[in-house]
Amino acid sequence: MDDVPDVDALLEQVGFDPERSILTRRQAEVLVLRERGVRQAVIADCLGTSRANVSSIEASARSNVEKARETVAFAEALTAPVQVDVAAGTDLYDVPKLVYDACDDAGVKVNHTAPDLMKLVSDAAGDAIRGREVRESILVGVTSDGSVRVRRSR
Repeated sequence: MDDVPDVDALLEQVGFDPERSILTRRQAEVLVLRERGVRQAVIADCLGTSRANVSSIEASARSNVEKARETVAFAEALTAPVQVDVAAGTDLYDVPKLVYDACDDAGVKVNHTAPDLMKLVSDAAGDAIRGREVRESILVGVTSDGSVRVRRSR
């Protein structure tokens, strides 16, 4: 795809506000074009820079987005009305009951079945869980709307 869409229109369409974003305008421009399949070399030509610079801008932008996601996950876990500390050595199969019991006590409904909750926790915890064993302590937070957030305990 070598046709370059109107960047200003795309940024407006997705609601980019440089005053409220962690991304610079240049990072947002690169991301919005890359997400629409525009090659880095084409973006470089449009921006009057090198492909290597576009690659660097894109990498920084994606890193900033990941940091923003991590910050939001931290804030949601921190303020979640339900917080369940799951100790290292716990069987993953025991986690749903721990979470459901804590949610019942707090009057919060979990939006996941036990198998779905185990998968969500396992996926989010990464290598803190191996097989059925919780190898590193984790914190399972449940927000007031029933969303589950998993954090490694430090």
